[in-house]
Amino acid sequence: MQLLKNILNTDLGNIQEKVIDGHRLDSEDGIRLFESPDILAIGNLANLVRERINKNRAYYIINRHINYTNICKNRCKFCAFSRDNDEEGAYQMSIKEILDKASQIIHEKATELHIVGGLHPELGLDYYVEMIGSIHERFPQVHIQAFTAVEIAHFADISGMSIYETLKKLKDAGLGSLPGGGAEVFSTDVRKELCPEKLSGEEWLNTMRTAHNLGMRSNATMLYGHIESHKDRINHLLKLRELQDETGGFMSFIPLAFHPKNTDLKDFSSTAGMLDLKMLAIGRLMLDNFDHIKAFWIMIGIKLAQISLSFGVDDIDGTVAEERITHSAGAETPEALTVDEIKSLIEETGREPVERDTLYNRIN
Repeated sequence: MQLLKNILNTDLGNIQEKVIDGHRLDSEDGIRLFESPDILAIGNLANLVRERINKNRAYYIINRHINYTNICKNRCKFCAFSRDNDEEGAYQMSIKEILDKASQIIHEKATELHIVGGLHPELGLDYYVEMIGSIHERFPQVHIQAFTAVEIAHFADISGMSIYETLKKLKDAGLGSLPGGGAEVFSTDVRKELCPEKLSGEEWLNTMRTAHNLGMRSNATMLYGHIESHKDRINHLLKLRELQDETGGFMSFIPLAFHPKNTDLKDFSSTAGMLDLKMLAIGRLMLDNFDHIKAFWIMIGIKLAQISLSFGVDDIDGTVAEERITHSAGAETPEALTVDEIKSLIEETGREPVERDTLYNRIN
């Protein structure tokens, strides 16, 4: 351990001492990490924490994404996916179409369906309950991870039910867990500028709290690389950490790189690799009560996802199959990877590929 102390950059001062000794970092530490140019020192520290928790394992999952509609009453400035009801390119899948998509998991040997969509102004709660119930009845062996906190709040609003009642109804139909989307950045000022119609950061957290109290697990995300500050990022991470202290319901943290193409922020630059790696590594360092940090290869690219396995990341998601939201914003990554491709990507980094299910139980 003394050798590690000697090789790390002392410009990070007591931060490295805290990490090595297993002490919690605070807001000031997090901002200093973002301000530091020493990405290798930050990566070394994040890798230390990553290997303490997950040793040499690198997780992946065989999953399929279904984006059931792009019709959305919110028009967030950072979104290239949403459409108005009568706009060219707008679509909404029927329950039969969703089941047809879901049926492809049989030959893919998928263990998870990841289902999210826009806030359709004309669909009632019954549509979503029928969707989940039909999938669960047809494929009871598959875990259904569906509906962001934003969607759940929308369902509650259109049905006149509470968040608790809405989640309970969906859980009873077969909903297994919630994805982490819709968190964006919790900052009120940022949300007012970029997504004023979306639920607040506190409402997102309260929806997740309710899900956790119902015994449902979820992921957490943060959209970065737009107008947010270092302080906004750290405050976001600290709010996630605080809720995790309370409920223990989060499985993984997934930083999401902003893709500007085809959005109202199209003049912004895409995130640089330095920021992508920092976001993952600092997420690992700040979120000491999260077991997993996930690099979504669709967002940051396959090569950087490989490198991230030495920067605090222990999960690179999965086969995915037909992701539409990020690709609408110009992502040039494939829409899917094969299991062999994912295993090879992991093995090239010297890590042990581990297939998991949604809840991080090891498969085979």
